[in-house]
Amino acid sequence: MKQSKRGRILTAQDIKKHLQRIGREILKQNKSSDSLAFIGIRTRGLFLAKRLCEIIKKSEGKDIPLGEMDITLYRDDLNALLPHGKVDHTRVPFDINNKTIILFDDVLHTGRTVRAAVDHLIDLGRPKAIHLAVLIDRGGREFPIAANFVGKKINLPTQGEVRLKLKEVDGKDEAVVIK
Repeated sequence: MKQSKRGRILTAQDIKKHLQRIGREILKQNKSSDSLAFIGIRTRGLFLAKRLCEIIKKSEGKDIPLGEMDITLYRDDLNALLPHGKVDHTRVPFDINNKTIILFDDVLHTGRTVRAAVDHLIDLGRPKAIHLAVLIDRGGREFPIAANFVGKKINLPTQGEVRLKLKEVDGKDEAVVIK
């Protein structure tokens, strides 16, 4: 049996620092937060978006609308997922029309998840702009998609995997590479 090698690439403190920097970059790029809204892709993208909402609230005193997106029905491998998968519901409790949407995901790899999320967003309305924020960009795109805000970039071979763990889901914060 082949043994996998693990290596930690982000600690809890690293994750916090990257999120704080991403928050500053988002606010700097978007002069006014009035038309901003955050949407987290389930599961870990949602918790990253929630954390960023809290960071901005604490530093700027501004509430950013927050939504949650389930892209299961928009995936191009839906037939393989549905027999065992669970479909949750998207919750976007605000009008996305004319808003600058910051879409959050944990790890950007092929771009397929983001493509599905953009398709879903367009079905919900017509945002002014859609920007992507990811904690980790690991390369390996299959679609022409790039993140506007990135915590950490790494180059990882196709067979490698990045696993982000967040305390809300996994009991601790860290990112590890499994080769």
